[in-house]
Amino acid sequence: MQTTPPVVDYSKKWLVLSAVSMGIFLATIDGSIVNISLPTLVHAFKTDFALVQWVVLSYLLTVTTLVLGVGRLADIYGKKRIYTAGFIVFTLGSVLCGFSPTIQALIGFRVVQAVGASMIMALGMAIVTEAFPGSERGRALGITGTIVSVGIALGPTLGGFIIQNISWRWIFFVNFPIGVLGTWMVTRYVPNFQPAGRQRFDYWGALTLCVTLLSFLIGLTTGQRIGFGELPVIFLLVNALIFLGIFIKLELRLDEPMLDLRLFKNSLFSVSLTTGFIVFVCLSGSILLIPFYAENVLGFNPQQTGMLMAIVPIALGISAPISGILSDRYGTRPITVAGLAMLTVGFILVSGLNAETTALGYVLRFLPVGIGMGMFQSPNNSAIMGAAPRSRLGIASGMLSVTRTLGQTTGIAILGALWAGQVFKHVGNLLPGGATTAPIAAQVAGLQTTFLLVSVLIFLALLLSIWGMREEGKQKA
Repeated sequence: MQTTPPVVDYSKKWLVLSAVSMGIFLATIDGSIVNISLPTLVHAFKTDFALVQWVVLSYLLTVTTLVLGVGRLADIYGKKRIYTAGFIVFTLGSVLCGFSPTIQALIGFRVVQAVGASMIMALGMAIVTEAFPGSERGRALGITGTIVSVGIALGPTLGGFIIQNISWRWIFFVNFPIGVLGTWMVTRYVPNFQPAGRQRFDYWGALTLCVTLLSFLIGLTTGQRIGFGELPVIFLLVNALIFLGIFIKLELRLDEPMLDLRLFKNSLFSVSLTTGFIVFVCLSGSILLIPFYAENVLGFNPQQTGMLMAIVPIALGISAPISGILSDRYGTRPITVAGLAMLTVGFILVSGLNAETTALGYVLRFLPVGIGMGMFQSPNNSAIMGAAPRSRLGIASGMLSVTRTLGQTTGIAILGALWAGQVFKHVGNLLPGGATTAPIAAQVAGLQTTFLLVSVLIFLALLLSIWGMREEGKQKA
């Protein structure tokens, strides 16, 4: 085993970034394609909104429960082999999803996909952070933000075209050539750094964390279907609290824990993770609802909906590399504050969506959301990764991913439940076919209330980030 830090050949940094970008692209295009397919899957499998959400939720549940463990394993055994395995498993899972005969089989194969995705998502940022000097980290992570936006932008557009003209099954088959190419690139270009010294994997920590996250996430999603006051949901959420306490107690007693809680002693690290979580709660829940609004309320077809949904990632892709460069020059905190301010304005505008909104009106409302997200994400990621020591880059990258996926899952469950509840409130009773069968006026009213709450949450994240900027100024003084 190595006992000294590896000598990094920065001359190959762009090849490493290209290889990692394939994984980032694969994961993001898959997620955005699947989101736009949900209304189609409701009809294809003759199911309802509550069950079809599990095509997304099963994926996010699996990624969230595995990603921190993967990050820790990479710090022990090395990142390259795990990242390569992730490509292979994800590609296999994609093919199986395409052949799914039932909605239950599709949900199951999404779990296989998610096992591979957890390996890709946990380690991408860590590999890029290792490959670039600190003075260029913001720029590199800004480029990864652009790759994310390209994947998200292409996903709805390509997905809408595929669903409209071919079959929903091909939204999964398109991953196969990308996965094969990505596996080859990682094998060829990503360096195989071996971790320094002997480290042990915290199996009990991994188990208690898994139980905590599963109990919490299943409690949230089950509560959406049967009500948060029901006994099974209360049991799951209480169980999550109990195992969270056990997990924290275990981690504080170990020299080599599953999750190094000492990282949270850095207040700026904690602020960055928290604001990132809030933003992904808001954005993911919003993205889930938009296809239903565009198709059920505005009457657009899947292809048109895909083009509209590309606005946010296109704006993100333009602003992310610029914000990354600016954060290298002026610091991460001022740029994240500006991004959150832009997001707040954007979601206030989005809360004004109605049944008469034109395509141009949609674009003008969501453009600030995309710009704000691009301004916020790259500097925030750079701040998180820059706070972690080299020996903890895997776990820091995993924590970054888990806040994203936990935010996505929480956002889908909570905002989806809020929207459905508001729709039923305006109708006056529950509907057998679900909220998507409600009159247009009720669906719009529910959407407006949901986006007003999102605006409030983003504003709270803005206040937290402003506090972080002041704390950073005090530390430098």
